[in-house]
Amino acid sequence: MGLKKNENDGPICTFVKGGLTGFIEAIICYPTEFVKTQLQLQSKSNPEYSGMLDCARKTVAQHGPQGLYRGALPLILGSSGKQAARWTGYETAANAMKDDQGKLTIPKRMLAGACGGVSEAILAVTPIETLKTRVTDDVRRGTKNYTGSFDAVVKILKSEGPAGLYMGLVPTIAKQATNQAVRFPVQFYAKQFLTGGDKSLETNPIYNGLAGAFAGAVSVLATMPQDTVKTRMQGEEAKKLYKSTTDCAMQILKKEGPMFFYSGTWPRMIRVSLDVGITFAIFPILGKIISFPY
Repeated sequence: MGLKKNENDGPICTFVKGGLTGFIEAIICYPTEFVKTQLQLQSKSNPEYSGMLDCARKTVAQHGPQGLYRGALPLILGSSGKQAARWTGYETAANAMKDDQGKLTIPKRMLAGACGGVSEAILAVTPIETLKTRVTDDVRRGTKNYTGSFDAVVKILKSEGPAGLYMGLVPTIAKQATNQAVRFPVQFYAKQFLTGGDKSLETNPIYNGLAGAFAGAVSVLATMPQDTVKTRMQGEEAKKLYKSTTDCAMQILKKEGPMFFYSGTWPRMIRVSLDVGITFAIFPILGKIISFPY
């Protein structure tokens, strides 16, 4: 423990701070993720919900407020791993690419962000979101295949093996790499704009959070198609319905039109803006509390 500057922190310290950041963020934001997933899974021709508020209202009416947290455990726990992998991947790559003055060009900052996105997609996001989507889809369809997240893990591993948790890996890597390649530089330059380059405000949670929320909104617009395909590929019927990621995308385009790729944009934008804003606000604060060169 100590009060060393963040740039002196080692990868283990970054991993710990990222994990704590993800845990806090996921507990706050999960209900919007649940609603977004429900909207993406429903049929366009016979929708169950008219929008995000209708989805939230019906879920609470049928299952109580806790219904909005169905399937949350793997995402809350996995968010810790996601943020840990993201920040460790980003900072490791960024530190390796800094010039003699410790600065990063925009392309290098984007590449470092993409490295963080690929790391989190492989190590945490794909298996965690597969579980979340399977459990959410089970609730939507009323099939009652799973009693909860742990039961889903056991049954998926038993019937499909570890590969069952990695459905939708390709679109997830594409989405997360694009997400972070956009978020880190946009957040950095948005914060520079808000603070006027004042170094004393570098770790201010308000400026970091506002800049992060803006970066999150921008990244949502850039990655909604990948997110929709990823969600469909992780649904209960994915193996029966789609031959591959490309086939899934083509079927959505042919049967439901290009705009369906943006289903759930508003709840996802709210969720991601909160997610990224809270993440960028919390991480520097933890940096003042937790710091060690390992």
